[in-house]
Amino acid sequence: MKISDLARNAAVNAVTLLVDAGAPPGKLKIYSGAAPTNTTDADSGTLLATLTMSNASFGAAATGTATAAAITSDTNAAATGTAGYFRLKNAALVTVLQGSVGVSSSDINFDSVSIIAGGTVAMTSLTLTQPAT
Repeated sequence: MKISDLARNAAVNAVTLLVDAGAPPGKLKIYSGAAPTNTTDADSGTLLATLTMSNASFGAAATGTATAAAITSDTNAAATGTAGYFRLKNAALVTVLQGSVGVSSSDINFDSVSIIAGGTVAMTSLTLTQPAT
């Protein structure tokens, strides 16, 4: 099955609107351990860091991809641990999406997944993509 760019853009834009729902901005939260099975399940692991999305979090999608606006670093990480997954939550802290964290081949890749309490966790870019197939 193939999906048109029009439909891909609509799907991505709908997700980004969910991130901005309520009183933005949304939060990108990084946890240790494995992600819960479902986005509706309770957070698991230890909360390591919280990065704050811009208000609006993403620009409009083109060819199925939206790019995040500036993301504010967490300059005082909550705990020490190894990042395993993230959750992107809206202002009401409802999980909109979640994925893996690693140093390569993950949904979000950092230079290092070792986070130190009180340290800085920064993200230079984030994109959300709806594949064509």
